[in-house]
Amino acid sequence: MAIARPPFALNLFWRTFFLLGLLLFGGVFAWVQTLRQLEFEPRAVQAAQQIASLVNLSRAALRFSDGINRIAVVKTMSDQEAVKILPREPGDRWEPFETDRFTRLVATDLRNRLGEGTIVARTVNGVDALWVGFNIERDPYWMQAESARLKPLTPGTWFVWVAIALVATLLGSVMIARLINRPLQNLSFAASRIREGEYDSRLDESTITSEIRAVNIGFNRMARELAKVEEQRAVMLAGISHDLRTPLARLRLEAEISVADDEARRNMAADIDQLDAIIDKFMDYARPDETRTGPVDLTQVIVREAAAFRDTSQIRISLRLTPGLRVKGDDTELGRVFANLFENARRYGRSIDTGITKVKVTHVQVGDSIIVTVRDYGSGVPQEKLEHLTTPFFRGDAARTAATGAGLGLAIVKKSLQRMDGNLELANARDGGLIAHIRLKRA
Repeated sequence: MAIARPPFALNLFWRTFFLLGLLLFGGVFAWVQTLRQLEFEPRAVQAAQQIASLVNLSRAALRFSDGINRIAVVKTMSDQEAVKILPREPGDRWEPFETDRFTRLVATDLRNRLGEGTIVARTVNGVDALWVGFNIERDPYWMQAESARLKPLTPGTWFVWVAIALVATLLGSVMIARLINRPLQNLSFAASRIREGEYDSRLDESTITSEIRAVNIGFNRMARELAKVEEQRAVMLAGISHDLRTPLARLRLEAEISVADDEARRNMAADIDQLDAIIDKFMDYARPDETRTGPVDLTQVIVREAAAFRDTSQIRISLRLTPGLRVKGDDTELGRVFANLFENARRYGRSIDTGITKVKVTHVQVGDSIIVTVRDYGSGVPQEKLEHLTTPFFRGDAARTAATGAGLGLAIVKKSLQRMDGNLELANARDGGLIAHIRLKRA
């Protein structure tokens, strides 16, 4: 039964990475917001304190200076501190400094420190700067300072900080996700090797993480047991094949010598041949999965296997293939694939009208693959049983069950194609018959 895959799937590394990244991004965002709140008001108070100190120092310096020294103090402040002291005229035009939350905090704190009569402006007579109006005894003055003194952190500065934090978050997420998923990735690779028939699992049994260590120990033990089972299976099947063929050979010889009736002798010989063929099927299906692949002339293989079915009263094979089709595979395995397909069609794909199996073999090239189609014109298979046809010992319907055979033909085809990195797809034709699509890689 086919397993339904979700429409969108992530491997474990990316899933862990995205979850960690989301968590850390949330932490960075919360950290930035908290830092802004903690930095906002103290910066405003600090800026207001610095400006108030400048005003108080300027006021004290000018109050205790005579006319000549006062000019020198004003000039020195202008040259060294970029601060100007100007007399305030009744006709001066100015605009309030308060434009946002930060400037309102600064202006309020300045008035609290310098007195209620203090004026805080951002422009005076069209000149942009930080202007503070104050009195020295009864004389009003303006102090002009750089407005940059009262600016909070700029968006560019915040962007740089956030960008650095996000880059560090991404790198940290990658490292953590890789560390978390490395044991699971090794376990996945080991499972893939076992699926391909390689039972030599060497997962680390000394890792620090206790859960991973327990899984690795169990997996290695399982792989060793599977290797033993596979070895015992091969020995057992070889023994069965040898032990069964010896009495079968004796039975054939005794039947030919001792049975006088020709028809009975032929029937006994046919039964013995069928048993021998069933043993061959079992051995083919139980063969190891290791196959060395190389360039093979597919057309030549199909023509050779089709030529073995010479009895036109049972099967007629029509080939529509381009000469010299070369695929990546094994000559013997490919021969076994098409021999089983033709034999399956001969047994189960007979026409209801004539009782003769008609088979058509075609091909098409798709990208780096060649798809060979083998079709018969029989009654086909019920749709709900199609996916079970490659299951060992399964037959499609009652009519097929009545036929002789081991029920391993299509299972052998599927297994042989898997050894060559190919695949098999079965379907019913619209006008009757079974279609087998064999996909192989081009050489």
